Amino acid sequence: MSNANFAAIDLGAESGRVVLGSVSSSKLELKEMHRFPNGPVRTGDSLHWDALRLWAEMKQGVAAANREAGGLKGVGIDTWGVDYGLLGKGDVLLGNPMHYRDARTNGILEKAFGIVPKKEIFDQTGVQFMQFNTVFQLLAAKLSGSVLLDMAETMLMMPDLFNFWFTGRKCVEFSNATTTQAFNPKTGKWATDLIGRLGIPTKIFPEIVPSGTVLGPIRGDIAEELNIGSVPLIAPAQHDTGAAVAAVPAERGKGWAFLSSGTWSLMGMEVPKPIINDASFKYNFTNEGGVNGTYRFLKNIMGLWLVQECRRTWQRAGQEYSYAQLAEMAATAKPFLAVVDPDDTSFLAPGDMPSRIVAYCSKTGQQSPKTPGEFVRVCLESLAMTYRQTLRRIEECTGNKAEVIHIVGGGSQNQHLSQWAADATGCTVVCGPIEATAAGNIAVQAVATGVLPDIWAARDLIRRSFDVVVYKPTDSGRWDGPFKTFEQLRA
Repeated sequence: MSNANFAAIDLGAESGRVVLGSVSSSKLELKEMHRFPNGPVRTGDSLHWDALRLWAEMKQGVAAANREAGGLKGVGIDTWGVDYGLLGKGDVLLGNPMHYRDARTNGILEKAFGIVPKKEIFDQTGVQFMQFNTVFQLLAAKLSGSVLLDMAETMLMMPDLFNFWFTGRKCVEFSNATTTQAFNPKTGKWATDLIGRLGIPTKIFPEIVPSGTVLGPIRGDIAEELNIGSVPLIAPAQHDTGAAVAAVPAERGKGWAFLSSGTWSLMGMEVPKPIINDASFKYNFTNEGGVNGTYRFLKNIMGLWLVQECRRTWQRAGQEYSYAQLAEMAATAKPFLAVVDPDDTSFLAPGDMPSRIVAYCSKTGQQSPKTPGEFVRVCLESLAMTYRQTLRRIEECTGNKAEVIHIVGGGSQNQHLSQWAADATGCTVVCGPIEATAAGNIAVQAVATGVLPDIWAARDLIRRSFDVVVYKPTDSGRWDGPFKTFEQLRA
């Protein structure tokens, strides 16, 4: 098989990049062509995404990938979930898309439950309750009297907005639709009953298409601008976690859990159908769409956000630390100084994270960390304990036992967190590929265009293409005492 070249546009909460993927019968090779910063932009009291700048950066990256490859067989976009843009008359973008960490959704869950009971919302959607889920963002906009919602004709999730600008086609891809808490996995359609009862206009929700859909050729004017010829735009698993899980180098038939590690940690198992029952409701799990119509039964965990915000706080104070330096400081810091709940709402917004951790420890009667190494160790150990509790509950809900935890994404490079995850859970941890999101994006494109026969062939190719690091659990018993404290804090 001759090489087939694809471009993956991968947007994360901190940065975006365009990656060139070359697929052959023996290997998938990745080459980063263009990287650019991303993050919230504050205007007044609101946080937004800079959609137009991101659009310009994407085009620049696609053009660079095409020049490097001498032609592309496809282009695909993945991003974070939940956020959206609104199109009005004439398909004009109505304002800058809001950032999910914006404060407008503070307290929105209680307001929503006053309209539709919590259990009913879960029964219709099977999605973990988080205040920034799309349906709650839309409800917050409505309750605030936003005129934009009244003017809107179409809502598009962030990757679908960019897809529309590339192709002119308005639709929402399955994996990202499932992050909205406005999708009913039992019917495979929008949860129009829920949406209507919340007073959100149902007319703005467009067609849903499966992962791997070829949306059409990139528009002629864009192709001419980028000098790329006729190239199809393909909807991979557009939620970045869906793309990352598509790249998990697991073997068919073996018990495994995944952990997509980055700003967020998303831990779960791939299942053939959603799990919506009393246990999944009690534990606040979510059912997100994956490739081949599968579901990712998972839990969203705050992830490395706490460490990232600590680092930014120290930077503002003139203290520069690389992530590698912080990891080594954490390794030599006192173990189990304190534990925190990474998902506590006090840690959600940007800002002075060390002060919030100190306040949390003071409130819970624990010794507070003082040095950067102590802060980071508290964060990482607490994450590992979150993984332990989450995995137990996943196994309870699915009835499946995990032999291995596959950690993919940038967080898989943190050797100490990976080892502590193995120690805390008692499971073998396999880390890699680091570039799972881009690899999964390209893998789905390759399947969609017939270059690879199916996702398991793609996973086999990924397993042969990238090195992994294996961590075996050691002395797991020493985690038992701190874990009891952790469970009490989260009770």
